[in-house]
Amino acid sequence: MTRGTQDETTAEAGHRADGLELTTAGLPGWLDPVVEAARTVRPRQLSRFLPPEDGGGRQSAVLILFGEGPRGPEILLQERAGTLRSHAGQPSFPGGALDPEDGDPHTTGPLRAALREAEEETGLDPAGVQLFGVLPRLYIPVSEFVVTPVLGWWREPSPVGPVDPAETARVFTVPVADLTDPAHRVTVVHPRGHQGPAFTVESALVWGFTAGVIDRILHYAGWERPWDRSRQVPLDWHA
Repeated sequence: MTRGTQDETTAEAGHRADGLELTTAGLPGWLDPVVEAARTVRPRQLSRFLPPEDGGGRQSAVLILFGEGPRGPEILLQERAGTLRSHAGQPSFPGGALDPEDGDPHTTGPLRAALREAEEETGLDPAGVQLFGVLPRLYIPVSEFVVTPVLGWWREPSPVGPVDPAETARVFTVPVADLTDPAHRVTVVHPRGHQGPAFTVESALVWGFTAGVIDRILHYAGWERPWDRSRQVPLDWHA
């Protein structure tokens, strides 16, 4: 995959407000399918769990950060500390709940929160990140989080690692080539019977909300390869 340019009309179709900007200008060409997917995908194409119609739920955001590493395109993930009471050891995107100072949750609040949380959790330098899109807001019923996935291009990579080991065990990148490799794809089965897509990458099992979003991005970007959905991995009761 090589670096390319966007159509001029698309490149200039940025959104700037309150010091934050969404722009597709200067993105590498391999991100074109992700840009198009973000522009056209509908909420129910991503998940059956959507925000409550009454406006309830805790507003939050995650940063889906695409970079370019030794093996090509990659995505930044972190692994929660094994001592946490909920989702211990589970890989996830950087992110968390919006703070009042993040601003309006319906405009730039999620953008600011995604960058702030990524900096607080991984040490990422937000100045090197170009935000280029957002996906429809989704819902995590178990935690009542309303999540805005924010898409970013790691234009100027910076050193990353766990800022607080009590919260984050490690920070790592996963090549997109591994995420699309059928050998790394499985279906996880929760003890309650729920099933969902998962990835066995970088000595980790990526499942749940994070895996679901990655799965849909791969699908709608046209990067998905046929994989054996009958390969199952059971989760334990602590998941």
